[in-house]
Amino acid sequence: MATAEELLRALCDRIDAHDWAALARLLHPEFVCRLAHTGEQFGGPDWVRFNAEYPGFEQLELLDLVASGNRAVCRARVVGGSQGSDEEFQVAGFITQRDGLIAELVEVWADCDATPPDGTRVQ
Repeated sequence: MATAEELLRALCDRIDAHDWAALARLLHPEFVCRLAHTGEQFGGPDWVRFNAEYPGFEQLELLDLVASGNRAVCRARVVGGSQGSDEEFQVAGFITQRDGLIAELVEVWADCDATPPDGTRVQ
């Protein structure tokens, strides 16, 4: 049975490889993904389709991963392009493993081009 760490590494590898059929096989029949930044929620087939059809997606690079028991979390860099320009994002993904599959995923996305609002940082 796959550990949470193995599952999260496999998830990142399969997304980076654009291997959507293999990605779907990692998901528990009761899989749910929640996007913390938008409040959206997806079941397994809809989440795989969302990723497969995301415009301009090119690469996912795993940067960090921590696991304990049936839980694992990672931080990844995602690169994509639209209208001739590259965009970079970072995502934190939190999974829960059940029955050797990913039963739950929570994603938190951040735009890497964001700048701090004026007056909010000590100079």
